[in-house]
Amino acid sequence: MRQYDVVVIGAGNGGLGAAAKVLTAGKTCLVCEKHNIPGGFATSFVRGRFEFEASLHEFNGIGTPEAPGSTRKLYDELGVSDRIEWIQLKDAYRLISKEEGYDFTMPFGLDAFAAKCAELCPDGEKIAREFFSICGQIRQAMNYISETHGRPDPKVMAEKYPDYLACGSYSVNEAFDALGYPQIMRDNFNAYWCYLGANGDELSFLHYANMVYSYYSGGACIPKSRSHEISLAFEERIHELGGDIWFNSEVTNILTDKEGHVSGIRLRDGTEVATRHVIADCSPNVVYGRLMDKSAVPERALKLTNFRKLAGKGFTVFLGLSKSREELGITDHNYFIYDTCDNVKQYENMKSFDGTAAQATVCLNSADPDCSPKGTAILYMTTLFTEDVWKDVEEKDYFRTKNEIARRMIARFEEATGVCIHDCIEELAIASPVTYARYTGHPKGTIYGYEGQYYDGLMPRIQMVEEDHFVPGLRIGGGFGERLLGYPSSYKSGVNEASRTLRDIEKEGC
Repeated sequence: MRQYDVVVIGAGNGGLGAAAKVLTAGKTCLVCEKHNIPGGFATSFVRGRFEFEASLHEFNGIGTPEAPGSTRKLYDELGVSDRIEWIQLKDAYRLISKEEGYDFTMPFGLDAFAAKCAELCPDGEKIAREFFSICGQIRQAMNYISETHGRPDPKVMAEKYPDYLACGSYSVNEAFDALGYPQIMRDNFNAYWCYLGANGDELSFLHYANMVYSYYSGGACIPKSRSHEISLAFEERIHELGGDIWFNSEVTNILTDKEGHVSGIRLRDGTEVATRHVIADCSPNVVYGRLMDKSAVPERALKLTNFRKLAGKGFTVFLGLSKSREELGITDHNYFIYDTCDNVKQYENMKSFDGTAAQATVCLNSADPDCSPKGTAILYMTTLFTEDVWKDVEEKDYFRTKNEIARRMIARFEEATGVCIHDCIEELAIASPVTYARYTGHPKGTIYGYEGQYYDGLMPRIQMVEEDHFVPGLRIGGGFGERLLGYPSSYKSGVNEASRTLRDIEKEGC
């Protein structure tokens, strides 16, 4: 029987990050992946003459080599930064909202963003700079808390980070109520809400402020060769460090010994691998519900898993167009197209098939003109279902239903932008929650892991991370980890779980 210090289940973002971290510490590591390529969501696929990005809209936390963001620093540490070619995006987003009549584009960079806000309302620039100051302090406080391993000095917190303490218990909407900003400024600052998938009444202001400040201050990038470029960079680095990746190798069982400690894994073909440490880059629903013997799963693990709320279920339309973006009049990379900027109302609308007009849409050619053949364009539009409405769709109605939703999303984009695309669609692919559930194994097709609600958001989960360590030798990272959804968060979560696993190994003296 083969034996490794650590076995990672799943070669998604969290799993690849975890494996690289384990290997840089000099331990042996095996990654088992049921698919034949690495990446999970971080990949691409080809239809006709188009290569589509599977999921990434934009990547924050990269910055530049001269001013690296937090994720670039992490990639530097793991030895993958110089293997990826990044394209810096010019603008943050174009916000179009039907109810309020908004249609404006916001740039990246604190000064440029604030200057643009001056065009939206009186004192817009002053308000933006005040908001940036609050967000920046929150980000600094979170870094300090991380540096002190969750044991900050209360005196330091009170003296240096009073805004963090003042906002600590607020939801996004409660914070904006307290700040008293004009509605257009609130709506502008709230534009990124769909990236976290929770409405402003439920989402922690600390979490949201930390994320948007990263976008505003450091900008965003995309990898030149789709997100699969990142996954291949990690695969190459893992092999370089002496690690193993077994593709087409689905783990069916996590094995435990008489004391309840992890003892190994079993693959679908019956192969067993001995290890005392497993990092699972997959849903706890899968880990506890399918991979482990019921007697080995503590009751509290089941209760917490069932208690947590699954986030939005994804629906994406991928379009290969036979005209260039210039011919079509597409001017932007990232569009937020809403029925309303009232995100509580929009969230409620997205609980049914009739309310899915909200979409985040990307034209890849706006960032990378060479991403498709000359005279063509790639467009993909994503919406969320905030309830599991697909469970009620009968098999005979499945294709009709998803095609109708795709048709409505295309029409909504045309209505909002004035750009006609339906008559030049050369390739079309649709991913529904059923597709995502089948491809990733995520329950109900969620693309965001757990929803970041105020009682179970980023900060409470970071504080509870050791309490979530229910089975000795088993840790769960990636998008279902303590940092919740998103590309940077998934890598960081995987690396964090690897660091904790390394400490566990050191304590055991192995």
